[in-house]
Amino acid sequence: MAPTATALTSESTSNASVGAKGTTVTGKKLKIRAYPQFESLEEERLYRKQHLAAALRVFAERGFDEGVAGHISVRDPILTDHFWLNPLSQHFSQISVSDLILVNEDGDVVAGEEPINGAAFAIHSEIHKARPDVHAACHAHSVYGKAFSVFGRELDMITQDSLRFFRSHSVYDNFGGIVLDREEGMRIAQCLGDGKACILQNHGLLTVGKSVDEAAFWFMSLDKTCHAQLLVDAAASGSGHKKILIGEEEAKFTYNQVGTSEKGWLAFQGYYDEILAKTNGSFLK
Repeated sequence: MAPTATALTSESTSNASVGAKGTTVTGKKLKIRAYPQFESLEEERLYRKQHLAAALRVFAERGFDEGVAGHISVRDPILTDHFWLNPLSQHFSQISVSDLILVNEDGDVVAGEEPINGAAFAIHSEIHKARPDVHAACHAHSVYGKAFSVFGRELDMITQDSLRFFRSHSVYDNFGGIVLDREEGMRIAQCLGDGKACILQNHGLLTVGKSVDEAAFWFMSLDKTCHAQLLVDAAASGSGHKKILIGEEEAKFTYNQVGTSEKGWLAFQGYYDEILAKTNGSFLK
Protein backbone atom coordinates (compact mmCIF):
# COMPACT_ATOMS: atom_id res chain seq x y z
CA MET A 1 0.00 0.00 0.00
CA ALA A 2 1.36 3.42 -0.99
CA PRO A 3 2.13 5.83 1.87
CA THR A 4 -0.22 8.79 2.39
CA ALA A 5 -0.12 12.09 4.27
CA THR A 6 -3.37 11.69 6.22
CA ALA A 7 -2.03 13.91 9.03
CA LEU A 8 -2.13 16.87 6.64
CA THR A 9 -5.53 16.41 5.01
CA SER A 10 -7.09 19.33 6.90
CA GLU A 11 -4.21 21.72 6.24
CA SER A 12 -4.04 24.53 3.67
CA THR A 13 -2.18 23.84 0.44
CA SER A 14 0.81 25.92 1.55
CA ASN A 15 1.08 24.12 4.89
CA ALA A 16 0.58 20.68 3.36
CA SER A 17 3.22 21.34 0.67
CA VAL A 18 5.93 21.62 3.33
CA GLY A 19 4.56 19.11 5.81
CA ALA A 20 3.40 21.74 8.30
CA LYS A 21 0.57 20.96 10.72
CA GLY A 22 -0.80 24.13 12.24
CA THR A 23 -4.17 24.16 13.95
CA THR A 24 -4.62 25.32 17.54
CA VAL A 25 -6.99 23.70 20.05
CA THR A 26 -9.37 26.61 19.36
CA GLY A 27 -9.42 25.79 15.66
CA LYS A 28 -7.25 28.72 14.58
CA LYS A 29 -5.23 28.01 11.44
CA LEU A 30 -1.52 28.88 11.67
CA LYS A 31 0.31 29.78 8.45
CA ILE A 32 3.82 28.61 7.67
CA ARG A 33 6.48 31.05 6.40
CA ALA A 34 6.67 31.33 2.61
CA TYR A 35 8.64 33.24 -0.01
CA PRO A 36 7.43 36.85 0.35
CA GLN A 37 5.35 38.85 -2.11
CA PHE A 38 6.91 42.16 -3.17
CA GLU A 39 5.37 45.47 -4.14
CA SER A 40 8.18 46.18 -6.60
CA LEU A 41 11.00 44.38 -8.41
CA GLU A 42 13.46 46.70 -6.64
CA GLU A 43 12.29 45.24 -3.33
CA GLU A 44 12.76 41.73 -4.63
CA ARG A 45 16.24 42.60 -5.92
CA LEU A 46 17.25 43.74 -2.44
CA TYR A 47 15.76 40.62 -0.87
CA ARG A 48 17.69 38.35 -3.24
CA LYS A 49 20.94 40.21 -2.56
CA GLN A 50 20.42 40.06 1.20
CA HIS A 51 19.81 36.34 1.10
CA LEU A 52 22.78 35.80 -1.22
CA ALA A 53 25.05 37.59 1.26
CA ALA A 54 23.54 35.54 4.09
CA ALA A 55 24.08 32.27 2.20
CA LEU A 56 27.76 33.13 1.71
CA ARG A 57 28.12 33.81 5.44
CA VAL A 58 26.39 30.51 6.24
CA PHE A 59 28.72 28.67 3.85
CA ALA A 60 31.73 30.22 5.62
CA GLU A 61 30.48 28.96 8.97
CA ARG A 62 30.31 25.44 7.59
CA GLY A 63 33.81 25.48 6.09
CA PHE A 64 32.71 25.50 2.46
CA ASP A 65 35.34 28.13 1.66
CA GLU A 66 38.75 27.24 0.24
CA GLY A 67 40.88 30.10 -1.01
CA VAL A 68 39.06 31.79 -3.88
CA ALA A 69 37.15 28.64 -4.88
CA GLY A 70 33.38 28.57 -4.59
CA HIS A 71 30.60 30.87 -5.68
CA ILE A 72 26.89 31.50 -5.35
CA SER A 73 24.82 33.34 -7.93
CA VAL A 74 21.30 34.73 -7.98
CA ARG A 75 19.41 36.04 -10.99
CA ASP A 76 18.49 39.72 -10.99
CA PRO A 77 14.68 40.07 -11.07
CA ILE A 78 14.82 43.22 -13.22
CA LEU A 79 17.67 42.47 -15.63
CA THR A 80 16.79 38.81 -15.91
CA ASP A 81 19.81 37.91 -18.07
CA HIS A 82 22.13 39.34 -15.38
CA PHE A 83 23.12 37.73 -12.09
CA TRP A 84 24.73 38.70 -8.79
CA LEU A 85 27.87 36.94 -7.56
CA ASN A 86 30.40 37.13 -4.77
CA PRO A 87 33.66 38.96 -5.62
CA LEU A 88 36.65 36.72 -6.34
CA SER A 89 39.06 37.65 -3.55
CA GLN A 90 36.77 38.29 -0.59
CA HIS A 91 36.22 35.65 2.09
CA PHE A 92 32.65 34.40 2.34
CA SER A 93 32.49 35.47 5.99
CA GLN A 94 33.16 39.11 5.11
CA ILE A 95 30.74 39.60 2.24
CA SER A 96 27.89 42.08 2.58
CA VAL A 97 25.18 43.21 0.18
CA SER A 98 27.27 46.20 -0.95
CA ASP A 99 30.13 43.86 -1.99
CA LEU A 100 28.10 41.81 -4.47
CA ILE A 101 28.92 41.99 -8.17
CA LEU A 102 26.34 42.21 -10.97
CA VAL A 103 27.43 40.72 -14.31
CA ASN A 104 25.73 40.42 -17.67
CA GLU A 105 25.47 37.29 -19.82
CA ASP A 106 28.93 38.00 -21.27
CA GLY A 107 30.53 38.16 -17.83
CA ASP A 108 31.08 41.92 -17.93
CA VAL A 109 30.77 43.67 -14.58
CA VAL A 110 27.76 45.98 -14.57
CA ALA A 111 27.81 46.92 -10.88
CA GLY A 112 30.67 46.50 -8.42
CA GLU A 113 34.38 47.21 -8.16
CA GLU A 114 35.88 43.71 -8.00
CA PRO A 115 36.50 40.95 -10.58
CA ILE A 116 34.56 37.69 -10.46
CA ASN A 117 35.68 34.08 -10.60
CA GLY A 118 36.07 33.04 -14.25
CA ALA A 119 34.89 29.52 -13.48
CA ALA A 120 31.83 30.96 -11.73
CA PHE A 121 30.89 32.82 -14.88
CA ALA A 122 31.51 29.83 -17.15
CA ILE A 123 29.29 27.55 -15.05
CA HIS A 124 26.61 29.86 -13.72
CA SER A 125 25.93 31.82 -16.90
CA GLU A 126 25.17 28.66 -18.85
CA ILE A 127 22.97 27.24 -16.09
CA HIS A 128 20.97 30.47 -15.88
CA LYS A 129 20.56 30.42 -19.67
CA ALA A 130 19.54 26.78 -19.85
CA ARG A 131 17.17 26.88 -16.86
CA PRO A 132 14.82 29.89 -16.80
CA ASP A 133 13.20 28.32 -13.72
CA VAL A 134 16.49 28.48 -11.83
CA HIS A 135 17.23 31.76 -10.09
CA ALA A 136 20.24 30.67 -8.03
CA ALA A 137 23.17 28.27 -8.17
CA CYS A 138 25.76 27.22 -5.58
CA HIS A 139 29.15 25.61 -6.13
CA ALA A 140 31.88 25.02 -3.57
CA HIS A 141 34.67 22.58 -2.78
CA SER A 142 33.21 21.17 0.43
CA VAL A 143 35.20 18.32 1.97
CA TYR A 144 32.57 15.58 1.85
CA GLY A 145 31.35 16.66 -1.57
CA LYS A 146 34.88 16.47 -2.94
CA ALA A 147 35.50 13.12 -1.31
CA PHE A 148 32.32 11.53 -2.66
CA SER A 149 32.78 13.07 -6.12
CA VAL A 150 35.88 10.96 -6.84
CA PHE A 151 33.71 7.86 -7.23
CA GLY A 152 31.80 9.36 -10.16
CA ARG A 153 28.51 7.90 -8.98
CA GLU A 154 25.08 9.03 -7.87
CA LEU A 155 23.92 8.80 -4.28
CA ASP A 156 22.20 5.70 -2.95
CA MET A 157 18.72 6.34 -1.62
CA ILE A 158 19.48 5.10 1.90
CA THR A 159 18.22 7.87 4.21
CA GLN A 160 15.21 10.16 4.37
CA ASP A 161 17.45 13.16 3.69
CA SER A 162 19.00 11.55 0.62
CA LEU A 163 15.49 11.44 -0.86
CA ARG A 164 15.67 15.21 -1.39
CA PHE A 165 17.76 14.23 -4.41
CA PHE A 166 15.70 11.27 -5.61
CA ARG A 167 15.84 11.33 -9.41
CA SER A 168 16.88 14.97 -9.12
CA HIS A 169 20.67 14.78 -9.27
CA SER A 170 23.28 13.70 -11.78
CA VAL A 171 27.03 13.14 -12.15
CA TYR A 172 29.22 15.14 -14.51
CA ASP A 173 32.07 12.72 -15.21
CA ASN A 174 34.20 14.75 -17.61
CA PHE A 175 36.75 16.48 -15.37
CA GLY A 176 38.81 18.89 -17.44
CA GLY A 177 40.50 21.09 -14.85
CA ILE A 178 39.27 24.54 -13.83
CA VAL A 179 36.10 25.34 -15.76
CA LEU A 180 36.96 28.44 -17.78
CA ASP A 181 35.42 27.33 -21.08
CA ARG A 182 31.79 28.26 -21.70
CA GLU A 183 31.43 25.03 -23.70
CA GLU A 184 32.28 23.16 -20.50
CA GLY A 185 29.66 25.25 -18.69
CA MET A 186 27.12 24.23 -21.32
CA ARG A 187 27.95 20.55 -20.84
CA ILE A 188 27.55 20.86 -17.08
CA ALA A 189 24.18 22.59 -17.57
CA GLN A 190 23.13 19.80 -19.95
CA CYS A 191 24.18 17.16 -17.42
CA LEU A 192 22.24 18.93 -14.67
CA GLY A 193 19.14 18.70 -16.84
CA ASP A 194 16.01 19.57 -14.88
CA GLY A 195 17.49 18.36 -11.58
CA LYS A 196 18.46 20.30 -8.48
CA ALA A 197 22.02 19.02 -8.06
CA CYS A 198 25.03 17.76 -9.96
CA ILE A 199 28.05 15.96 -8.54
CA LEU A 200 31.09 17.20 -10.47
CA GLN A 201 33.49 14.26 -10.59
CA ASN A 202 36.88 14.94 -8.94
CA HIS A 203 35.70 18.47 -8.25
CA GLY A 204 32.78 19.15 -5.92
CA LEU A 205 29.06 19.83 -5.75
CA LEU A 206 26.64 22.08 -7.62
CA THR A 207 23.06 22.84 -6.60
CA VAL A 208 20.34 25.09 -8.02
CA GLY A 209 16.97 26.44 -6.95
CA LYS A 210 14.18 28.89 -7.60
CA SER A 211 15.62 30.98 -4.75
CA VAL A 212 19.10 31.38 -3.34
CA ASP A 213 17.72 30.05 -0.05
CA GLU A 214 16.62 26.83 -1.72
CA ALA A 215 19.87 26.35 -3.66
CA ALA A 216 21.94 27.00 -0.52
CA PHE A 217 19.97 24.51 1.57
CA TRP A 218 20.23 21.83 -1.12
CA PHE A 219 24.01 22.32 -1.12
CA MET A 220 24.24 22.00 2.66
CA SER A 221 22.04 18.91 2.61
CA LEU A 222 23.89 17.35 -0.33
CA ASP A 223 27.25 17.73 1.41
CA LYS A 224 25.85 16.10 4.57
CA THR A 225 24.31 13.33 2.46
CA CYS A 226 27.68 12.68 0.82
CA HIS A 227 29.18 12.50 4.31
CA ALA A 228 26.56 9.99 5.43
CA GLN A 229 27.11 7.88 2.30
CA LEU A 230 30.87 7.80 2.85
CA LEU A 231 30.32 6.63 6.44
CA VAL A 232 27.78 4.00 5.40
CA ASP A 233 29.97 2.67 2.59
CA ALA A 234 32.97 2.43 4.91
CA ALA A 235 30.93 0.71 7.62
CA ALA A 236 29.40 -1.73 5.13
CA SER A 237 32.83 -2.60 3.77
CA GLY A 238 34.28 -3.11 7.23
CA SER A 239 31.40 -5.04 8.77
CA GLY A 240 30.04 -6.95 5.82
CA HIS A 241 26.53 -5.72 6.57
CA LYS A 242 24.40 -5.01 3.50
CA LYS A 243 22.90 -1.56 2.98
CA ILE A 244 19.11 -1.41 2.91
CA LEU A 245 17.87 0.81 0.09
CA ILE A 246 14.60 2.74 0.27
CA GLY A 247 11.91 1.43 -2.09
CA GLU A 248 10.75 3.29 -5.18
CA GLU A 249 7.22 4.02 -3.96
CA GLU A 250 8.39 5.28 -0.58
CA ALA A 251 11.10 7.37 -2.25
CA LYS A 252 8.62 9.08 -4.59
CA PHE A 253 6.24 9.88 -1.74
CA THR A 254 8.98 11.20 0.52
CA TYR A 255 10.52 13.32 -2.23
CA ASN A 256 7.23 15.20 -2.52
CA GLN A 257 7.46 15.96 1.21
CA VAL A 258 11.15 16.89 1.47
CA GLY A 259 12.35 17.77 -2.02
CA THR A 260 10.13 20.62 -3.21
CA SER A 261 11.25 24.20 -3.84
CA GLU A 262 8.96 25.41 -1.06
CA LYS A 263 10.54 23.01 1.43
CA GLY A 264 14.05 23.99 0.32
CA TRP A 265 13.33 27.70 0.82
CA LEU A 266 11.71 27.08 4.21
CA ALA A 267 14.53 24.84 5.41
CA PHE A 268 17.05 27.66 4.94
CA GLN A 269 15.16 30.25 6.97
CA GLY A 270 16.46 29.03 10.31
CA TYR A 271 20.03 29.43 9.05
CA TYR A 272 19.20 32.93 7.80
CA ASP A 273 17.78 33.83 11.21
CA GLU A 274 20.87 32.40 12.91
CA ILE A 275 23.38 34.35 10.80
CA LEU A 276 21.28 37.50 11.18
CA ALA A 277 21.46 37.16 14.98
CA LYS A 278 25.15 36.18 15.08
CA THR A 279 26.28 39.10 12.89
CA ASN A 280 23.72 41.63 14.18
CA GLY A 281 22.75 42.02 10.51
CA SER A 282 26.16 43.30 9.41
CA PHE A 283 25.88 41.53 6.04
CA LEU A 284 22.85 43.68 5.16
CA LYS A 285 24.89 46.85 4.65
